[in-house]
Amino acid sequence: MTIHDAAAPLGQRSGYMATYLDSLALVERLHRLLLDVIKDEFERVGVLDINAVQALLLFNIGDNEVTAGELKSRGYYQGSNVSYNLKKLVEMGYMHHQRCEIDRRSVRVRLTTRGREIRDLVTALFARHAEGMEERGVVSLSALDEVTTTLKRVERFWTDQIRYIY
Repeated sequence: MTIHDAAAPLGQRSGYMATYLDSLALVERLHRLLLDVIKDEFERVGVLDINAVQALLLFNIGDNEVTAGELKSRGYYQGSNVSYNLKKLVEMGYMHHQRCEIDRRSVRVRLTTRGREIRDLVTALFARHAEGMEERGVVSLSALDEVTTTLKRVERFWTDQIRYIY
């Protein structure tokens, strides 16, 4: 298959390629939609000084204390501007930072009380979603588990591509 085939209208692509491209588009749309859902929740409760990406970062850090480098390696942050968001979160009082005593070049970060409040808002939002999806039968636990397993396989494949393909 050529690059031109990938750019062809959906009806002209091979079955696997078409489904793969649909999956990629869906993953991207779901991520953007998740950020919109968080943003809307924050607007509803009057939290206007933090964006959804920053809130998701606080949620992912949780009770951990990590270095900036660990944010990406542990999967807490997927963006490219982690330094900017960390700086803003520290300035706004959501995160505490401290130089590591062993390696002064390294900075460790953890949530402040204010940061934990944001984390708790996001946790409550996700809990409502999980409860609502379960109650309405949107997706069964076994189907959700299968989706998660499949996405982890794709993640592993992509990670291997980055590490082992020249």
